[in-house]
Amino acid sequence: MLFAATYCPLLRVFHVTSWNIYKLNQPYGLVLLLVAVVGIIVSFLNQAKIMRVAAWLSMVLVVLLLVAAIFKVNSAFSFIPFKGVNRFLTGQLKFQWGWYVMFAGPVLALAGALSGRPKVFIPAATDTTVVN
Repeated sequence: MLFAATYCPLLRVFHVTSWNIYKLNQPYGLVLLLVAVVGIIVSFLNQAKIMRVAAWLSMVLVVLLLVAAIFKVNSAFSFIPFKGVNRFLTGQLKFQWGWYVMFAGPVLALAGALSGRPKVFIPAATDTTVVN
């Protein structure tokens, strides 16, 4: 989900365009994408410790991204000396539905990584034919 969330709209700018994470901060988006890919790979390789680290790291990175986006939106037009114009322009920057998807990925990854259920693997079937 985190992989897909990097392409979802996160911020609507002046009712004209929507920005995903790559338009907000491309290097940060690539780091988040790398953590998502590592999490997917280690889940297939059944590396539980690395999967937990990737899940926690993705959660921390998404929360940090949200905090940075809130600060950026609130200070984007602080250079304008007129408070009314500043408030109006800041009000034109809206958060979008991509944040829900962005948080759903790490939450599901943490739920899967921290589940107490042991991983059970079914061994490959051996040849059971009887030779007479």
